[in-house]
Amino acid sequence: MTAQRKEGKEVLPDFVHLNDLACETIGGKILFASDDFFAPAENLLKKQRPVFHEDLFTDYGKWRDGWETRRKRIPGYDWCIIQLGVPGVIYGFEADTSYFAGNCAPRISIQAACLKPEKLPSLPPRGNRIGTTASDEEFRAIKEIRSDEWTSLVPMSELKSGRLDSVHNYFSVTLKQRWTHLRLNIYPDGGLARLKVYGTLLRDWPLSDLNHLSDLAAMVNGGICVGYSDAQLGHPQNILGTGRAKSMKDGWETGRNLQRPPILQVDENGTLLIPGSEWAVFRLGHSGVITHIEIDTSHFKGNFPDTFKLEGCTLSVQEEMNCIAQKWSLKLSPKWNTLLHSRKLKPHKRHFFDATAIQKLDVFTHVRLTIAPDGGISRMRLWGFPRALSHVSK
Repeated sequence: MTAQRKEGKEVLPDFVHLNDLACETIGGKILFASDDFFAPAENLLKKQRPVFHEDLFTDYGKWRDGWETRRKRIPGYDWCIIQLGVPGVIYGFEADTSYFAGNCAPRISIQAACLKPEKLPSLPPRGNRIGTTASDEEFRAIKEIRSDEWTSLVPMSELKSGRLDSVHNYFSVTLKQRWTHLRLNIYPDGGLARLKVYGTLLRDWPLSDLNHLSDLAAMVNGGICVGYSDAQLGHPQNILGTGRAKSMKDGWETGRNLQRPPILQVDENGTLLIPGSEWAVFRLGHSGVITHIEIDTSHFKGNFPDTFKLEGCTLSVQEEMNCIAQKWSLKLSPKWNTLLHSRKLKPHKRHFFDATAIQKLDVFTHVRLTIAPDGGISRMRLWGFPRALSHVSK
């Protein structure tokens, strides 16, 4: 399905706010592709949106920011194997056909499997695959995992294509299981700009991890944004990403506070006297005790927040669902416990707080980050120890 419209606005499926489990930035990669003649399958997993260059050609034809196979002149169809960056439960897919108006794959299907590393065949490095097709050796090796027998998540479905960056095909998934690998089939050939795999990451937390400091909010550990007030210039999910942010685009940034007065003033502590704030709620990858906090405003030099505060709470699965359905309204707001009172922030700087600064060292499942009055943050790290919550129902 394509995005629906309501009162002139595009209405996206709920799952597009989840993690992209296949994105190259969290380790997603292509293990095999039957053909990469015009453009390699690795482009499918790029984080940035597709681009188009009118006059750019390679030795093999028109340059494409996506995966495009040659026009098939033999029996069969094209396909590739994708290893997810982190295993997880998939809620939906987005097949982006931007700029593939005349070369789009007409149909796709998607299969999935949960494989142990030792079950994977030995495949040669992909390298630069443009202008190539898979070798007989690669076909023999990949045949060992019998991917044609994997579980079907998306049956053969038609794609809509478009010349502009505006055509997104969405497919919801009803089977909620843990997956590690995907097989993307295109029928019979053609191109696709991006494949987004939306879901929640599932990390195995062995008992040994209980005594090791972990970033409980990190995307790779299962942390996820479950609500926010504003994401006009960058989604809050970004601040849970891997490594340091590369630019402002890789962080959370809100629009400017429209209630700001014409002349700004500060209180005795130097805090701006501007009404309103922005917030985002995150579910931790594992319930736990937070002992170290990092708020990073790197790249936000002229648009960092004046202050921030951090709160925590414990919620069951049903309580979280109720809060999400009501968009975290004050009427259903859980009891938030203050971890850090309002603190001033500086531009383009990493801010660290240890256990001596944290108000409540308790076990939490969720945190709420509030920034005032607006602005951007590149990363949030919540280091602590995973702990079980026996009194929170599932």
